[in-house]
Amino acid sequence: MTETIGSSIANLVDRALREDLGDNLSPEADITTRWTVAEDTPAQAHILARARGVVAGVDVAVAVFNRVDPSLMLHCHTVDGASVDADDTVMDISGSAAAILTGERTALNFLQQLSGVATLTRTYVEAISGTGAQITDTRKTVPGLRELQKHAVRCGGGISHRSGLHDAVLIKENHVTAAGSVTEAVRRARLGAQGSQRPVTRIMCEAEDLDQVRALVAGGPPLAPDRILLDNMPPELMHQCVSVVREVVPNIELEATGNIDLTTVRAAAETGVDVISVGALTHSAPALDLSLLFLT
Repeated sequence: MTETIGSSIANLVDRALREDLGDNLSPEADITTRWTVAEDTPAQAHILARARGVVAGVDVAVAVFNRVDPSLMLHCHTVDGASVDADDTVMDISGSAAAILTGERTALNFLQQLSGVATLTRTYVEAISGTGAQITDTRKTVPGLRELQKHAVRCGGGISHRSGLHDAVLIKENHVTAAGSVTEAVRRARLGAQGSQRPVTRIMCEAEDLDQVRALVAGGPPLAPDRILLDNMPPELMHQCVSVVREVVPNIELEATGNIDLTTVRAAAETGVDVISVGALTHSAPALDLSLLFLT
């Protein structure tokens, strides 16, 4: 996990625990545990995978338990990006039974959600194996979890698109409408980059049809975007667009985007695009089934 993501875990963990424990983050707020489990009760527990998948979020789960009770003993059997089968142990936890119970749901929420993203990403990556294309995420992420979800995508073998509005230009349909045309939107973006402190900012632009693609490459490298997103195109049209771009400006990146799922991703990859973006990786990934169980 990168230093940037690592530095943000503490704040995320505190925010998540406040949903259960209130602003003072006191374990005493867990009245079910406080009223049913003696304070000095020891326990050993483990987190088990209930289904095959790819793990992500181990460090976050560890951070949750450490925040609840730093004296808990934690042993991780796997790392982010590793595959697990049903009944594999992800983590052992020992120490205060009360502390384990208080941190259980928050730790599992992170671990299950992020592992679900990694697992779904791996499924897409495997579906296009051998084509040369790569799977990438989008900005369709759970608010507050973008860095972690994008980390999970990378754990599954995908790559990350821009992090946000601040680090790359992505001209979409409404930008084109407001600017007047795809070429005018790209021209303005180039001028904006040249007049800023970031003249090498990457510029990407959506195209809805072959005419827009031709217009975007007609001016050659100085005016063309760095990446063209082929938006909501059937494979036949996508293949035509790839051919046109490769003839005129071979180095432009091409991305297939828009309503691509597991039934269509292979056909999109075989058109010759470089990248395929899938919003479902982060907005619709089912949680990986994981359980925390006490050992008897």
